[in-house]
Amino acid sequence: MSSRGFTFKRFHINHDRCAMKVGTDAILLGAWANVGGAWRILDIGTGSGLIALMLAQRLAQRTEPAVNIIGLELDEAAALQAAANVQASPWAKQVEIVQGALQQYSAIPFDVIVSNPPYFAHGQDFADAARGKARHTGSLSLAELFCHSRRLLSEAGSLMLVLPTQALEEALAQAAVHGFYTAEKLAVITKEGKAAQRFLLRFSCVKCGESADKLLINTSDGAYSESYVSLVSPFYLKM
Repeated sequence: MSSRGFTFKRFHINHDRCAMKVGTDAILLGAWANVGGAWRILDIGTGSGLIALMLAQRLAQRTEPAVNIIGLELDEAAALQAAANVQASPWAKQVEIVQGALQQYSAIPFDVIVSNPPYFAHGQDFADAARGKARHTGSLSLAELFCHSRRLLSEAGSLMLVLPTQALEEALAQAAVHGFYTAEKLAVITKEGKAAQRFLLRFSCVKCGESADKLLINTSDGAYSESYVSLVSPFYLKM
């Protein structure tokens, strides 16, 4: 991956004007998110537009009615680059990039909301100031994310997130406060034998049972696991 961009099987992402580059977290969420019955999807903090375009690829066969995916991005430069990435993709009619803050955003309800949100607290040092700003929770706390996601979701809607392990406890607490039920919890293990470093989470507005599972990325010998390859191979150019 170059600093300018990353080429996937069916689209290209330029990200040189985005603080957060193409990364594993976003790719995992875009490949994993349960969007099977969704027609309206909101990607909060879309950055380069990566997750929105991954979901558009997955739902490319939907025609009646057309799938509508909104990528919401606070940073103006990132929003402009995301819009350019969308226009260069096969799904320019299905994906729209909106520049603005979640706290002020309003729209008709969505079936699904996805987000790879900021999660580092203020005070952590970053060599890249722009990346640090994008990753701090000052512009969007987990409490605000859950509050406004609940406001923007349909009554049967779902919220799906990727978060580091250290944010899991707070996320589960905020979900309960704002009327969400935990539906799926997937622990992502980078290498066999290590503890989970991140979680993929699905929260439902409707009371439901909770499923918990694990996803291994690399086996002990460094090879990709079969489950990881199965999940991401529709996107990676050389997998």
